[in-house]
Amino acid sequence: MMRLNVGLIGVGRLGRVYARDLSSRIAHTRLVAVADTNENLAREVAAEFDVPRSYGAPAKLIEDAGVDAVVIVSPTHTHRDLVVAALKAKKPTFCEKPPALSLAEAMEMANAEKQTGTFFQMGFMRRFDPGYASAKRQVEEGRIGRPVVFKATSRDPFPPSLAYADPKSSGGIFIDMGIHDFDLARWFMGDVARVQAVGAVLAFPELATVGDRDNVIATLTFADGRLGVVDLTRNGFYGYDISTDLLGTEGTIRVGYIRETPVLLMTKNSVAHDTVPYFMERFERAYTLQLENFAENVLKGRKAPVTIQDGVEALRVAVAATRACDTGQRVEVSSIVT
Repeated sequence: MMRLNVGLIGVGRLGRVYARDLSSRIAHTRLVAVADTNENLAREVAAEFDVPRSYGAPAKLIEDAGVDAVVIVSPTHTHRDLVVAALKAKKPTFCEKPPALSLAEAMEMANAEKQTGTFFQMGFMRRFDPGYASAKRQVEEGRIGRPVVFKATSRDPFPPSLAYADPKSSGGIFIDMGIHDFDLARWFMGDVARVQAVGAVLAFPELATVGDRDNVIATLTFADGRLGVVDLTRNGFYGYDISTDLLGTEGTIRVGYIRETPVLLMTKNSVAHDTVPYFMERFERAYTLQLENFAENVLKGRKAPVTIQDGVEALRVAVAATRACDTGQRVEVSSIVT
């Protein structure tokens, strides 16, 4: 069996999960190097997953002749430089969402892919979730007729740290959190033409100190006139709640669940169950499947199912939503060029 020698950049919370999957859960990959600006952490993760080499400088990993492909899970503000460097080094590259903090940076990444001809795959793991993948197939089969309304809800059970929530680091709630929903909106319904949005700091006043919000709602008008709504919250205290409704002319598809295990606690006047704790529990399988898909695409010479252009356009919608929320005005998505 052919195996892809992978180098992983970024070994924080999600990066450690990727290290586990690339080293032990995916038959087609061999994790040969990890890198993180926290060199001690890189060494620790390398030891934990029996990875031969670790680096404190990501550039060293990209230069490593033993690395065939690069997976980037570092903070968003580092994506542009790392992706461009990996593509110029002719190393097939996978990058976690969002592609960048600004559209201009994302376009630089797209230009680098075009100029180098190097394989690139964008990380939008919800497309690989069995539930969302099934919904996509059923829509394409015409099971609900023509979808006319897209409605997505994403509720985090707690807010991120202030350092992470700072738009200078994460891009803000629409870009960091909402980009998954905007990608799904485009995947199911096509291009978004215009956006209106509202938002506020309602649960965590400290978020206002860094310029972020904890509750936002965006309404979408697609290019063909169909409609969409995306609502995001940082205070879904009861659990991690991700759901999507597709309302069609002949039926509706709903994707999502909140119950984690098939256990009910039944006491007097009460029936209770647990809830999904957070994103890794809800999308654990999806993360593995998308990395498996990346490796197989590279080894078999297949095209990427999720492209840098998908990342660019989802980011364009997220930036439009942010601008609409900031100004209180409807924003044409095509007007977002930086």
